[in-house]
Amino acid sequence: MALAADLTRDEQRTKAMAMIGSTIGLTFAVSLVASPWLNHLIGVPGIFAMTGVLALAAIGVVYRVIPDVTEPPRPRAPNQFRRVLHDTQLLRLNFGIMALQAVLMALFIAVPFSLRSAGLAVAHHWHVYLPVMLGSFVLMVPAVIGARKAGQMKAVFIGSIAVLLAGYLAMPWLTGSIWLIASFLLVFFTSFNVLEACLPSLISRMAPPDAKGTAIGVYSSVQFFGSFLGAAGGGFLYQHWGDVGVVIFASVLLAIWLILALGMKVPALLSKRVYTIPELDIGRADRLTAELQALPGVHKARVAASEHAAYLEVDSAAFDEQNVLKLIAGGT
Repeated sequence: MALAADLTRDEQRTKAMAMIGSTIGLTFAVSLVASPWLNHLIGVPGIFAMTGVLALAAIGVVYRVIPDVTEPPRPRAPNQFRRVLHDTQLLRLNFGIMALQAVLMALFIAVPFSLRSAGLAVAHHWHVYLPVMLGSFVLMVPAVIGARKAGQMKAVFIGSIAVLLAGYLAMPWLTGSIWLIASFLLVFFTSFNVLEACLPSLISRMAPPDAKGTAIGVYSSVQFFGSFLGAAGGGFLYQHWGDVGVVIFASVLLAIWLILALGMKVPALLSKRVYTIPELDIGRADRLTAELQALPGVHKARVAASEHAAYLEVDSAAFDEQNVLKLIAGGT
């Protein structure tokens, strides 16, 4: 994920993370379908061995297929963990991914029993899971596209959390019918996939540039802790209080996350622009840099006179390219 953040532009990062999140979700769905067959064929030891083989294959893909990051490495800053762990915006996102994974694992403590009680044999549960996952991928696309638009990320993010919370609160009334359970799962996974796509994109944008890897490492560690918390806590609560215990557990986590998300500050979505400039002396290049930096929507400007180029990082929502072209033309 840190490598993907380094290899993608800000305006394309949500799309890239959506693809990563979608493959994670699809793998989850496929595992529910394939695991009984694999267990019968090669057993649990064979599944662990297969995981090792796939990990070795992934090393080959990273080595041979994934391009290197061309950006020069940044110097390591002191106290990276302390900075990341004290950043309130990152803490909101870290709590979010923990809650998201916890409610997912808790859900799959309860749902298989609900499907069985509704009359669907365990061997046929994949008839519900697979169409639900595929349908949720289709439904998430408009939301992810909307999240990429200026000013819409926070609205889509908070809306998805609210939908998850509403779905969980309605869950006790939806467990008597296979079709109702499938409808609930479709709504759940659509919102889940949107959040799974937005969270890593936000982490990579909010993290300090010299601590991006640290921030994503903490995020991933918290993500796995959420899986543990949801599986252990959900199992304990379902054993003693059934669906109601799981619903209360998940609803509390989601309500806290929703409150925290309301105070989230989403950074501007920046894009990089390069413009050809005429030959300039050092004084004029410095003045042009200052003038470009002062333009609305420009977050960073650098004029490389020796390369005859001006490099800008801009907020597309407030940026007017004509202003740049006029300044460059004035330098001739």
